[in-house]
Amino acid sequence: MAGEGAGGEPSSPRAPERKEYLFKVLVIGELGVGKTSIIKRYVHQLFSQHYRATIGVDFALKVINWDSSTLVRLQLWDIAALQLKRAQLLLYINVNNTQMVHSIQSAITFALSTTGQERFGNMTRVYYKEAVGAFVVFDVTRGSTFEAITKWKSDLDSKVFLPSGGPIPAVLLANKCDQKKENSLQSPHQMDNFCKENGFAAWFETSAKDNMNIDEAARCLVENILANAKNFPVEENDDGSIRVDQEAMPAESKFQCC
Repeated sequence: MAGEGAGGEPSSPRAPERKEYLFKVLVIGELGVGKTSIIKRYVHQLFSQHYRATIGVDFALKVINWDSSTLVRLQLWDIAALQLKRAQLLLYINVNNTQMVHSIQSAITFALSTTGQERFGNMTRVYYKEAVGAFVVFDVTRGSTFEAITKWKSDLDSKVFLPSGGPIPAVLLANKCDQKKENSLQSPHQMDNFCKENGFAAWFETSAKDNMNIDEAARCLVENILANAKNFPVEENDDGSIRVDQEAMPAESKFQCC
C-alpha cells in the first residue's frame, strides 16, 4: 500500500534507481584489419572505402540506453591507431647506431620492428589500464592476422584484469566477411573451439561495410561486462543515480576522427 504525503495525498512511488556505467573497451588487432571502420560504423553509422591506415581514432564514445534503468557509455579505444600516430609524430633515434630515422615511413617500419614493438608493448600497458572489455579483430582475407590473434589475446590478458583478478571479457571479430572466399575462415566448430581454448567470450563474422553483426557483437560484449559490473567501483551522483566508473583516461587522449 502506497504511503501518504502531505494532506493525506498518496505519495508517488519511488522511481527505480538509475545506474550509469562508463566502460572502457579496447579494439585491438593487426594493422589494416578494419578496427577504425568497425568503430565508425558502430558509433556513427558511417563507412568509407578510403580510410588511410595511418589515420584513425584514438577513442570514440557510444551511449546506449540499455534498459529503463541502465545507461551505458562505451569508450572504444583503437590502440593500433595510437601506435601509428606515435610512430608518425616522433622521429625515432636508433640507439644502436645513433642514426636518426628521418621519414615517416621509416618511423612506422621502426615502430613495427622488434625494438619498436618492445617500446609499444610498454605503451599499451598504459592505454590498456582500466579497460573492462575488448574486441580482438582479424581480417578473414589475411591469414596472418588470424595467426596474430593469440599474441594479442596473451598481451591483453597479461596487462589488464578485472577487480577479481580474472581476464576481462573479449569478443573475437572475423572482419571483412563480405570479402571472404571459400576456406578463408575456419569452420564454426573450429572457431568455437579456438575461442574456448583462448578465453574468448564469443566470436562473430563482421562486416563494417555491410553493417553485419557489429551491433550484435557489441551487445554480447556489454552483456559480459555487465555480468562483472557488481565488482566494479561505484560512485553515487548528486541526483542519487549510481555511476560505475574507471580512472580518468590519460590527458593526451582525445576524440579524433577523420
